[in-house]
Order: sequence, then structure tokens, then C-alpha cells
Amino acid sequence: MTTKFQLFRDLHNGPLRLPNAWDVASALLVERAGATAVATTSAGLAWSLGSPDGNRLSRDRAVGVVARIAAAVDVPVTADVEGGFAEDADGVAETVRAVVAAGAVGINIEDSGVPPLRPVADQCERLAAARQGGGADLFINARIDTFLFGVAGIDETIARASAYIDSGADGIFVPGVIDPATIKILVMEIPAPLNVMAGPGSPAVDELAEIGVARISVGPAIALAAYAAAERAARELLTEGTYRALEGALDFGTVNALLAGR
Repeated sequence: MTTKFQLFRDLHNGPLRLPNAWDVASALLVERAGATAVATTSAGLAWSLGSPDGNRLSRDRAVGVVARIAAAVDVPVTADVEGGFAEDADGVAETVRAVVAAGAVGINIEDSGVPPLRPVADQCERLAAARQGGGADLFINARIDTFLFGVAGIDETIARASAYIDSGADGIFVPGVIDPATIKILVMEIPAPLNVMAGPGSPAVDELAEIGVARISVGPAIALAAYAAAERAARELLTEGTYRALEGALDFGTVNALLAGR
């Protein structure tokens, strides 16, 4: 019998499309749309709980949402754990154990820190701790923020990827890169499934697949689009007194039925 972890790992034969969710309702809608797995967005999840993104949310609150999502959907769940919700490697292992207990079969863990990126040796220690905490049946997607913060280029990204894979990472996530030629180099030089974060201005999924990208996610973009819709509807009501922004909304019964019995 294929486990959710095995299924999720095999989906990286690509391209795995991950519309990121931030709560139970969004996760169920993503699953209803046909997603083969659900990935959380740390930003959207934090915002939904009234906290800013950026390692500001407590471990317990984040894991609580992951547990509710994993219990609600039938597909595999991978959780964005930011930097591990911990100051040290032992804390990262504790976080990962909690996330696995919550029902996730994958994690994203980033190398952001102070200065913008953690030293490679420090991040490798944290990744090794994540592997120890999660065991063999956990897909560790190591996020490298070189391009996202504009602090380094291809060579540093590839070097970090190699070190992270040696420390237990299964996949590499490089947000902030949308140039097809650059992405192709990363695919060729990184010996693990590559995840990119797509959005307006990015190559289409078919083009990314042709290049060899294994995993395509959108980060907080869907959550931001939902918040934009809320703001537009509120402004229209308060200024024009009309309701055009509410046209095309999901039916109340549809959303309510998704959550019935959850």
C-alpha cells in the first residue's frame, strides 16, 4: 500500500503543482480544484492568525493549523515551517517531530537569517536536525533565499544546494528566480528536484516543466489575491454603495458543505 509520503515523493517526478493554502477552507478548496497535494504558505497562515510573517508565529499555533489541514484533506500535506520555529538545531528537530505528528509528510525550511542568509554550516546543522526529527519518511524541501533577497547568484545557490542535500534535504526550493535560462542552469546543476515559486511574469507551467522544474508553488499569492478581493469589496461597499466585487463569489452552500462534519 502506497503511503502519503511515498505518493508525495513520487509526485516530484514532476511537475508537481502546489496552490498554497493557509487554513482548512482554503486547503479543501485547493483539493477540490484537483490538487494532488496541499502545501501551506507560512505567510498566509500567519496572517490568518493575526501575526506577521517572518518567524514571528509560535510553533504551537502554526502546527495546530497544519494538524487541522492534514485531518481535513485526503491528499498529502507539506508544511512551510519558515526557519524551523526555533533558535537552534535541537529546536528544529522538535518542530519537525511536531509537524510529522500533525500529519504532514513534507516540510519547507528556509535559510533566511541575520544577516539575510544563515551561514551554510549553521543551516546544514539545522537540516540534519530536521532529518533526525522527521525520520526517513519526510520530504525536506530546503529553501535557498539567495535570489529572493538578491544577495547572491547561481554559484552560491548551487553550492548551498549541494551542502543542503548532503545534510539531508530531498529537494531544493529557490524562490525569486523567474528567468528560464537561470532556472535551466539550476535544474542541470542541482542533483535534486527543483522547486520554483511562480506568479505573474513567471514562465507558464508547461515551460517550467520543459526546463525540468519538478515542483511549482505560488507562496502567499493566492492568499494575497483573496485579501485583495476582500479589500475591493469593502471599498466598493463603503464608497459607491454597490456590490459588483461580490459577483462570481463561491456559493455559501458549496463552502459550508466542504466543512460539514470536519
